[in-house]
Amino acid sequence: MARPDKAAAVAELTDEFRSSNGAVLTEYRGLTVAQLRQLRTALGDDVNYAVVKNTLTKIAAKDAGVESFDSLLEGPSAIAFIKGDPVVAAKSLRDFAKANPLLVIKAGVLEGKALGTDEINKLADLESREVLLAKLAGAMKAAPQQAVSLFAAPLSQAARLFAALQDKLPAEAAPVQDTVADEAPAVQDAVEAPAEASTEETAPAES
Repeated sequence: MARPDKAAAVAELTDEFRSSNGAVLTEYRGLTVAQLRQLRTALGDDVNYAVVKNTLTKIAAKDAGVESFDSLLEGPSAIAFIKGDPVVAAKSLRDFAKANPLLVIKAGVLEGKALGTDEINKLADLESREVLLAKLAGAMKAAPQQAVSLFAAPLSQAARLFAALQDKLPAEAAPVQDTVADEAPAVQDAVEAPAEASTEETAPAES
């Protein structure tokens, strides 16, 4: 890859880190192109699952202030850049990994806080924002006082996310912003998935 192309790829990855409220590093060794496509579908529009080059990602992560991925960027790597509810993304990744053990969840970052595999699994066990909103709607019909107690739940996502991770994350962690991007940005050639030549073809490893 020419130097200008590398610089552009690093800049795009840096922007992905900065514009996402969370990111999960995975290894996809052995997964087919068809399986990667299925994973992207499962993750939805609020997650940009990008196959990345390790050397460029290390530079981009450092530029974005993400240090927890550096030692784990080995082998064929792909990152789920999360623009929506991190609970939903964690559930999708965990469920896909259970059905497809070749997908390895290595680590994550949420609002600047490093997450290990255990923390990501804890996120997956939490209730999503949609579930909380549904409970709120039901509570508003049943009992106004109960609705008031639930109203803050979807608006203070940090409380439910970091409470589940309090054994490893500091209590003074800043609240997670509960925002959803309109669309996950397109990934350039340097971070695109392998060409879908065959649905049975194994996805090539990135250097």
